[in-house]
Amino acid sequence: MTQPEAAGLAPLPRRRLYEQIAQQLLAHIRTTGLRPGDRLPPERELAARLGVSRASIAQALVALEILGVVNVRHGNGAVIASLISDHQVVEALRAHAGRLPDVIEARAALEVKLASLAATRRTAGDLAAIDEALDAMQDDIESGGRGIEGDEAFHAAVTAAGHSSLLERLMQEISDLIAESRVESLGQPGRPTQSLAGHRAIAEAIRAGDAAAAAAAMEAHISLVSDVAVLKDDDEVLLRD
Repeated sequence: MTQPEAAGLAPLPRRRLYEQIAQQLLAHIRTTGLRPGDRLPPERELAARLGVSRASIAQALVALEILGVVNVRHGNGAVIASLISDHQVVEALRAHAGRLPDVIEARAALEVKLASLAATRRTAGDLAAIDEALDAMQDDIESGGRGIEGDEAFHAAVTAAGHSSLLERLMQEISDLIAESRVESLGQPGRPTQSLAGHRAIAEAIRAGDAAAAAAAMEAHISLVSDVAVLKDDDEVLLRD
């Protein structure tokens, strides 16, 4: 005998692990009375308390960093930057995850073309700016950082080397969204060194004046950037009662 359909009942939404961890961290901040400027416990301690991997903790912290809740500083851990509600965080995280594919698609369309143009239009000054950005990123990574500022400087230098005022203006229009994707990508385990290697391949092709190789290297780099945990379903879990 068929049971009548239960009105108002629907499957519970699945929540990603990093969302759950982010909410737990916010609850910890609230219950302990931490304020902006205070420091969260080390990742190892948080992982032990929550029974998750350090990689999962790192992903949650990256998500909170994108939202401006924490600043992750080399040697100082995660420092609270602002306080927002659990509900606001979950909504903002899902909005970020929702727009990230479009941001990556836009980057591929713009930056692949810019790399190609840079290979044929770059000047000695452009090459010097690219090299300076690579050195800055390498120095930061070697000191334990993620190379975020060097990464930003590199892409800005390649954009400038393309000498296309319209494409440069379009890049500026989405700069805030690109900054989100940058933090997201460089927060992945091992990603800073991989990203630096991709930058070097792009720089070599631009220096050689090989437009096709520069475009291919940039396309490969953007593909790497798109490989982030927030777009994967592997760590989706249901909260247990």
